[in-house]
Amino acid sequence: MLKDFIIALQAYRKAHLFIQKYKLWKWIILPGLFYCILFLVGMYFFGNTANSFIEWLKGFLINSLNKVNSSFLNFVVTLSGIMIWVILMLLYFSFFKYFFLIVGSPIFAYLSEKTASIIEGKDYPFNFSQILKDIVRGIRISLRNALWQTVYLFSILIIGMIPLVGWFVPVLALLIECYYYGFSMLDYSMERNKKSVFESVNYIGVHKGLAIGNGFVFYTMHLLPVIGWVLAPAYAVIAATLSIYDLKEKS
Repeated sequence: MLKDFIIALQAYRKAHLFIQKYKLWKWIILPGLFYCILFLVGMYFFGNTANSFIEWLKGFLINSLNKVNSSFLNFVVTLSGIMIWVILMLLYFSFFKYFFLIVGSPIFAYLSEKTASIIEGKDYPFNFSQILKDIVRGIRISLRNALWQTVYLFSILIIGMIPLVGWFVPVLALLIECYYYGFSMLDYSMERNKKSVFESVNYIGVHKGLAIGNGFVFYTMHLLPVIGWVLAPAYAVIAATLSIYDLKEKS
């Protein structure tokens, strides 16, 4: 798993050089700007809602704990509120990214295919029916992953309300987020290699490090405002495609 994780990390650097060499910037910038605008608008409205909920929950718990008159318990409640806020923002990321994966599936499918055609030195002729299949497959995978990830996130959200134990929940939530996003990026290569959804689930399950590493860098790029948000989606799909070839070579 660690070897696969490292391959996924290194693939982003290779993706950057790949994009520069083959002048793919128009396929990076335009969908990236669209993603950035949607991300900012969604973050604004969801952030306000999450803050209101956290303030209400903190006020309710602190008023209840005032009867106990424990400053330590008040501290625990405040810290737990921060942890719940982090989890809620991850939940927003979860729903938003799947929405964008569905909307952007034609571009992601094309970028993955374009990357493969350059690496293999052969042209994949345009096939509308195949593109349509790729889009349907991308939507199907996104909905499947969204369902399972939501189940996991709501489960750990409940755990996150438990003092002390809940402090470690955001790390677990982030790993789940990274895995399922990386899964969606890798599946474009699985589809092109004629693997069924079942085969794709098994393959990526064996190579979890590829998915987690891909998703990890994707989320890390969001720490760089605007530029990172614009570049992250397309870099992720190209890096995922390259990582599949790197894995085959190292194997």
